[in-house]
Amino acid sequence: MDDVRWLIARELPRLRRYARALRGDAGADDLVQDCVERALRKHALWCRGTNIRAWLFRMLYNIHLSALRRGGRMPHFVPYDELAAPAAIADASAGLELSETARALEELPPEQRDVVLLVALEGLRYDEVAQVLGIAIGTVRSRLSRGRSALRGALAGRVGVAAKGAPRLRRVK
Repeated sequence: MDDVRWLIARELPRLRRYARALRGDAGADDLVQDCVERALRKHALWCRGTNIRAWLFRMLYNIHLSALRRGGRMPHFVPYDELAAPAAIADASAGLELSETARALEELPPEQRDVVLLVALEGLRYDEVAQVLGIAIGTVRSRLSRGRSALRGALAGRVGVAAKGAPRLRRVK
């Protein structure tokens, strides 16, 4: 049990960052707490040797969806620039680019935004994203492709971004 607790504790920063992206500051801690409590209660369901990160993210995402179905508040998207450390923004143009990217992410349909956030922000592989969201890997690829395309289109006409080109999201398989 102690090793499972350690593995869960190691994922807390990632869980919190994703929870903030889904709910904003107000609901993120509650969402993570619910997830950790459930994970500790049901730790026997996790198969050793499998990806605990995907298991925890799936649990967090399911808790989030359940709350929405019960009439909980709608998700609040937190712009990426609020998730990044202030020291990471070296100059105003980088800050503007992050703000524009965050706005473009907010405009994506939720199913595309979920995939883009898990791949680009959390660095999950496609198979992990498929496991977290409970969708086929082909669906992950198509949503990611559509999301990236929509981001490129949205950012192409925005100030400061058009000159440099659209920011690239790295591919993680």
